Amino acid sequence: MSLLKITTRDAATGPVMEIVGDLDYAHAPELRRELDALVLRPGERLVLDLSGMTFCDSSGITAMIAARSRAEASGAGCALAAVPDFTLRVLRIAGLDQIFPLYPDRASATAWAPAGRAVGVAR
Repeated sequence: MSLLKITTRDAATGPVMEIVGDLDYAHAPELRRELDALVLRPGERLVLDLSGMTFCDSSGITAMIAARSRAEASGAGCALAAVPDFTLRVLRIAGLDQIFPLYPDRASATAWAPAGRAVGVAR
């Protein structure tokens, strides 16, 4: 059984949550708890760095949508960085690639951009 590790760091654009391991039914509640404790300010961008994610099921996708909702409720945005191919395929099939800005890596996702403009978006 794989574990989930979430590390939160600050970037100039807002918090970055690095997700390592399986974001599945057993572990998605951990992401939700971390989100509940997160302070987001208007204009910031919450970045979920998925470069270390090894598996994601529908509960994980739902947790990512909850992260986006949480960010928007705070007047912030939410972006995904380094989305693994297996998850990117599901996001595209579900049309969720249309609501999440997608970046090839954390550096691109945390690069400064004028409000509402994404840079380096990977589609």
